Amino acid sequence: MALWTRYHVPRTVEETLRLLAHYQGAARVVAGGTDLLLEMRQGDRPAVEALVDITHIPELRRLEQAGEWIVIGAGVTHAQIASSSLLIEKATCLAESCGVVGGPQVRNVATLGGNVVNALPAADGTTSLMVLNAEAEVWQGGERRWVALPHLFTGPGESLIDPTCDLLLAFRFRPCDALEGTAFKRIMRPQGVALPIMACAVWVRLGSDRSTLEDVRICIGPIAPRPARAFEVEEVLRGGCFEEELLDRAVRVARDRLHPRASKYRATAEYRVGMIEVLLRRTIPLAVQRARSGEVTLEDASE
Repeated sequence: MALWTRYHVPRTVEETLRLLAHYQGAARVVAGGTDLLLEMRQGDRPAVEALVDITHIPELRRLEQAGEWIVIGAGVTHAQIASSSLLIEKATCLAESCGVVGGPQVRNVATLGGNVVNALPAADGTTSLMVLNAEAEVWQGGERRWVALPHLFTGPGESLIDPTCDLLLAFRFRPCDALEGTAFKRIMRPQGVALPIMACAVWVRLGSDRSTLEDVRICIGPIAPRPARAFEVEEVLRGGCFEEELLDRAVRVARDRLHPRASKYRATAEYRVGMIEVLLRRTIPLAVQRARSGEVTLEDASE
């Protein structure tokens, strides 16, 4: 059975919206297709009358600093993000996380927008966007608007975006400034190219003494059904002088308050709890080091 009968390649957002409206729910948006097409072939997604390919829309392929924001179109690929000098310097964790998504072939076609719309709590790109305090630009209900990233996620694998009538257009966040730094690490099975066992992204801002954690944001996944910040761990660190004792306290809180579920495909809950400690002890000091030095050397984010 054919999975679709028509395939459209619009060149503008407006043309895309007209096509979706024409099919009245019988078409859906596709970008890299690395998840969607597999799910359709396996019967996890129903066949549709038409696919609307958004990868040739210039607006969705922009990657730039515009005033106080870094703006990334939803159609930008993971490979483009991982190699961007702007993001390596100003949003290091995002370059690191996108650099370990799948294999090279997947990264060359899979998009950041697709990674986010899938709404998986372990998605690498999403994990980093959470600590960058990113916003998403969406077309929904006949209007464009910016929404805080967490508002896109309504449940495990469930997004605010309806791909038969809505569009995710772009992301924006503020670049790292002086005395700010980020880092991303994840734990994978050997030679794994799927979702991680656990992943962690960290953003920090230091005080003028280069030791006080004026502010901190942490996202660890998968923990909750939706991507979420580790607010309890952040609260322990915020305002403290970064040293081993403070890190130990943060790790204890994480072990007591964060409760990842078991996965028969990836790891037990007990193992994941142990990996939370490993990830925090690797990502937090790395983000602090980058904030202190103002220098970035990319590391292999997969362990």
